[in-house]
Amino acid sequence: MKILIVGAGMAGLSAARILAKYHEVTVLDKGRGIGGRMATRRIGEGVADHGAQYFSVQSNDFQVFIDELQERKIVSTWQLAQRSNIRYFGTEGMKMIPKTIADNINVITNEKVVELLQNTLITERGNEYSFDKLILTQPIPQVRELLEQSSMLISPIDDAVLNAIKYQPCIAVIALLNKATSFESGGIMLDNHPIAWIADNFQKGISHKPTVTLHASHEFSKQNLEGDLNQIGKKMLESVQVFIPQSSIETFQVHRWRYSLASSRYSASFYQLEGKQIFLAGDGFGIGNVEGAFLSGLTLAKALL
Repeated sequence: MKILIVGAGMAGLSAARILAKYHEVTVLDKGRGIGGRMATRRIGEGVADHGAQYFSVQSNDFQVFIDELQERKIVSTWQLAQRSNIRYFGTEGMKMIPKTIADNINVITNEKVVELLQNTLITERGNEYSFDKLILTQPIPQVRELLEQSSMLISPIDDAVLNAIKYQPCIAVIALLNKATSFESGGIMLDNHPIAWIADNFQKGISHKPTVTLHASHEFSKQNLEGDLNQIGKKMLESVQVFIPQSSIETFQVHRWRYSLASSRYSASFYQLEGKQIFLAGDGFGIGNVEGAFLSGLTLAKALL
């Protein structure tokens, strides 16, 4: 059976990891690389996680997987001073986790899907991919856009499910510094501030040069989402001068995450469009976050098998 998966983030790769053992599986992603918000980026001679910073583990299925990655030194633990429970992160950056999952999976990057015609997907580059079952793991607004571009009608129940899933944005800044910060445990969470989170990637252990990652609050991100990114980045860095003096900043980059957090989710781990061999998965389903995306893909894969 041909199974086509759109999105090489945690949900898509988690599903592909299981399904590829039994079926012909192809994963398409519009980006140059894989991982979605499990993103690590170079800045000068430094490295920074600029999407998801860490994750927690609650379920046995995810714990078994993470234990395996810990044994292979791909995942490490992180005890934040402001939190009691252990967090996990990619030892060489968060991107290493999806890259590890993608081993031996047929993943094709730079393929943006633009149209769905019955059992065929067409990409922006004009390539066509046929399927027996289709798994869409993009944020739901992007799924809606694809369905509308394809003039595909969905049922009122489908429409209600999609409408109920909401996301919050996040603007992220990564900056290369000429000296390390003095954050206790390498990370700081701020309340009632334009910045919700600051991480020192040097202290975290993924960068040989001091770099920091700033995540704006949801409110600040919503208010500034369509603004000039360079100016927004300057404003964000200026707001944390008490932690990061302007004199220590060598260069910075800014990124918009339009669908950073699924703030309102569908309760089940996945959803099948009525009367169609089209399945939706991702962090908009189940418990959300990194673990939720992994479990969403895993649960869907088991159901299809």
